[in-house]
Amino acid sequence: MSWSRRKPDTGVAFEEILLDASNLPEFNQQRMEGKRELPITSRNVVIVGIMFVMIALGFLSQLFRLQVIEGAEYYATSERNSIDESVLIAERGVVFDRHGELLAWNEPDSDGQYNFPVRAYTDRSGLGQLIGYVSYPLKDKQGFYYRTEYVGRNGIEAAYNSILSGTNGRQLLEIDALGELIGEHVVENPAPGDELKLTIDAELSEAMHDIIATSTVQAGFRSGAAAIMDVRTGEIIAMTSFPSYDPEVMADGDDTELIAQYNQDDRFPFLNKVFAGAYTPGSIVKPFVAYAALVEGVISSGTEIYSNGALVLPNPYNPGNPTRFADWRTQGSMTIREAIAFSSNVFFYIIGGGLPEIAIPQAGFDQSVPGLGITKLNEYFELFNFGERTGIELANEQAGTVPSPSWKQEVFAEDWTLGNTYHTSIGQFGWQVTPLQMLVAYGALANGGRLYTPVVVEGQTAAYEDIDLDPDILRIVREGMRMTVNYERGTARSLERNDVAIAAKSGTAEIGAGNAFVNSWAAGYWPYEEPQYSFILMMDQAPRSNALGATTIMGDVVEWISHHRPGYLGISEATEGE
Repeated sequence: MSWSRRKPDTGVAFEEILLDASNLPEFNQQRMEGKRELPITSRNVVIVGIMFVMIALGFLSQLFRLQVIEGAEYYATSERNSIDESVLIAERGVVFDRHGELLAWNEPDSDGQYNFPVRAYTDRSGLGQLIGYVSYPLKDKQGFYYRTEYVGRNGIEAAYNSILSGTNGRQLLEIDALGELIGEHVVENPAPGDELKLTIDAELSEAMHDIIATSTVQAGFRSGAAAIMDVRTGEIIAMTSFPSYDPEVMADGDDTELIAQYNQDDRFPFLNKVFAGAYTPGSIVKPFVAYAALVEGVISSGTEIYSNGALVLPNPYNPGNPTRFADWRTQGSMTIREAIAFSSNVFFYIIGGGLPEIAIPQAGFDQSVPGLGITKLNEYFELFNFGERTGIELANEQAGTVPSPSWKQEVFAEDWTLGNTYHTSIGQFGWQVTPLQMLVAYGALANGGRLYTPVVVEGQTAAYEDIDLDPDILRIVREGMRMTVNYERGTARSLERNDVAIAAKSGTAEIGAGNAFVNSWAAGYWPYEEPQYSFILMMDQAPRSNALGATTIMGDVVEWISHHRPGYLGISEATEGE
C-alpha cells in the first residue's frame, strides 16, 4: 500500500492514559514536560526538503557567479588584496632671499585634496618669473601615483629642481578584498629637499617692479625689466620683470580665469624679460663703440667732431635726394667724453662707419675718416659677448643678435651698406640684446674687464672671463659715462645724487613701423670711483611722444635704495639716520 494512503494512527499509548488537566501544572512546560509529542508528518519532511534544495540551489548559483561569471574580476581583486607598496612624497626644499626671507615653502593642504604638503609662495610682486612654480604629484583613477615628484616649472623651481627635490619614501599598505585600507607600515622615511638661499633681495626687487609698473601706466610703456649685479662677485642682487604672475595661482591651478588672463596677456607675464627677452638697445652700445675706436686709434681722447644735427651723404645718382642720418639734437663740437655724455649720433656714425670723401667737408673734417668698419665693430661686440648667452642657470635665456653682413645676407638676401654700419654703431638696425647681457657688459666696464656668468644662489662662485681691457682707455670711457650724469647737457642727469656718484648711459631705441615706438634704457654702475654694482633698466615700447625716460625711473629706484637699503650705496645706517 502506498504511504500516502495510510490512515493516521489514532491509538492512545499507555503512558498517555493518566495525562489529564489536573496534573498538568505539575510539569515544567518550559522544559517541554507535560507535552504530547506527535510524530513529524511526511508532508512536513517534504516541505523542509524543498526548502533545503532551494537554499542549496541559491548557494550553487552564487558560487557559479563568483567562480565562473565574475571569477576573473574577483581573482584580480584578490591579487590586490593583502599588501601594496605606496610612495611617501618628500617635502620640497624651501627658498630664501639673501636676507633670509621665505620666498617658497611648504604648507599642509587645507582642502584635503592632496596627502602631501602644497607649495606656498611669497606675496611680493614682481618675483613670479624668477621663482617659478611647481606641478604637483598626481594619481590615476585607482589612486596610484603616475607622477611621484613635484615638477619645477620656470625660474628657480625649474633650474634647481634636482636640489629642491627630496627623496621619496616607501610604505606598505594592508588592503582587504574590498579595497579598504586596514593598515599602514612605513618602510623608508622620505628625505626632504635641500634649501636654497638666493643672492636676490626680494624687497628691492619688488620695489623695482612697483616703480616700473607705475611708470608704464604713466607713460604708456608696454612692459619693463630691471636688474642689479655685484660687479665684484657676479651675484645678481635684484631682478624683476613687469608684468609678472602669482606662482601660487599657477601651482594650485584652480583659478582658471586668472590663468587664462595670464596666457592671453600680450605683455607676456611668464617671460622673464631680464634674460629671456631680446630688445633693440639704442645708445647704450655707444660706450663699447667708443672703447673700440680709442683702442684702434680711429680717434684720440682729444679728437673733436662737430654735429649740426645730421650727417648728410650726397647721392651721386640723384644730387637732389641725399641720405640724411639724423642726430637727436644739434650737439656742436665735442670730444669722445662729451659724445658719450650727449649721446651724439653723428659722432658715433663717424667713428663707427667713417666719413667718406664724398661727404666732406662736414662734421669739422676736411678729409675722409676711415672709421672702425663693421668687421672691426663686430670684433669688439664679440669681445663683450653681445649675441651670446651669459650662461646664467635659468631657463630660456636668449642670445640676441648683432648685425653683420652675413646676418643681413641670410635674413634679407641683401648686401651690407655704409648706412647699416652707421645704424649699428648707435644700437639700431638688427640689434637685439637681453638686459642681462648689458648688465654683465657694463659690469665689465666697471670692474676692469671681468665678464661674469651671473649667479642667483648664495655660495656659488661665479665663473668669469677676463677680457683684458686697457685701463687708460677704459678710464676715458668711464669719464664720459660720469659726465652723462653730472654734466650740464648729460642725458642721465636724473641719476645725479649727493650720496653716491653714478656713472651711466641712457638709450632710446626706435622700434615699430615708422619708428612709432621707443625702448628706453638706463645702464651703468656705482660708485663711480670704486665700482660695486652695475644696473640695467629697460622700458619696452612706449609711444614716441613719451617724455619719461628709463634714467628717471632708475633714479626713483636709487632713491628707494637710499632710504631702505643705504648699504648698497655705501651709506651706513647710522649716517642715513643723522
